[in-house]
Amino acid sequence: MIDLDFMEGLKDEEYPLFLRRLNERFNIDLSGYKPRVKRRIGILMKKYKISSYLEYLRLIEKNEQKRVEFLNKLTINVSEFFRNADRWKLLKNKYLSLLYDRFGKELKIWSAGCAYGQESYSLAILLEELHLPSSIKVLATDIDDNALNRGKEGIYEYRSILNLSSDLLEKYFIHLEDSRHYKVKQRLKSRVEFKHHNLLTDPFDENFSLILCRNVVIYFTKEVKNILYYRFSEALSKGGILLTGGTERIFNYKELGLKSIEPFFYEKE
Repeated sequence: MIDLDFMEGLKDEEYPLFLRRLNERFNIDLSGYKPRVKRRIGILMKKYKISSYLEYLRLIEKNEQKRVEFLNKLTINVSEFFRNADRWKLLKNKYLSLLYDRFGKELKIWSAGCAYGQESYSLAILLEELHLPSSIKVLATDIDDNALNRGKEGIYEYRSILNLSSDLLEKYFIHLEDSRHYKVKQRLKSRVEFKHHNLLTDPFDENFSLILCRNVVIYFTKEVKNILYYRFSEALSKGGILLTGGTERIFNYKELGLKSIEPFFYEKE
């Protein structure tokens, strides 16, 4: 629990300005989550012995590593199963089958910035529903070890599974007694491999058929975004597909050797 004396010592008059500049600098609006955000920011500031919100803002502006830590703590790990349902329908009804036709049992999938695993398990559900070979798995990576551990545990609150039909819930989850939590069944867990990975500093694997990186790079500078998109393109096999988040259009996709095949779907040429 955070030290209340430390929280009282923070310069509260700077907090509204901190939120406004955070929104201007990184396009992150956290004003609607003030109590939770303030507590979590306080935890990080105490870690670095910083009592000024503006000083902490300068730190995350200058230091990519600490900015990633900040974003993982506050924003990125909020997700749900089958978020943006139209994208998932396209994956199920069109692109996963197309990719399996292209790559067969060599189909290789990466959920980059997987947070607590909702996206990764959503992919695993589609693999099961399409009856693709059990050897085809999802690599789920994140910089946040706590998030990875929760993903491996596979226990989710009811609000995370609202987009799931009762049929899918019954097939792939166990309703834990006396709670509003659901646990992923082992057949689904066996489809997902969770692994620590820093998108900014760690090498990328190669020959992916499908990469999902959604609602992650939006928080980075333009220069870092371009580097990451280039690296994702390099990590794809020819004919592989990159799926980005709903506000993460790649405008220079042609320069990266990609072509746009649907909004937010990019194919390696």
